[in-house]
Amino acid sequence: MNETSDSIPQINAPHIYEIRPHSDGRVDLISDVLPFRCACWHSEPDAISDAIAYAKLYSRSHDALIQVYDEAGNIIWAYEHKVDFKEA
Repeated sequence: MNETSDSIPQINAPHIYEIRPHSDGRVDLISDVLPFRCACWHSEPDAISDAIAYAKLYSRSHDALIQVYDEAGNIIWAYEHKVDFKEA
């Protein structure tokens, strides 16, 4: 069986999170690294901030890229987290 580079898991690949608000007040946090693939917040005043905090907490020991989109699908905010492990 021939394996392509797409089928080889990337051990050091960053966690990628997308935060997508909807016009009905829902906010979706989407990532392949989350246990249920998507976490949703409904009409909370700080829903986007809560989703960002959750993504940062969930990826605290991994490199991560968090992107917030507007309703049109444009990136309006991005955060890149790099883990710097140093040997003691």
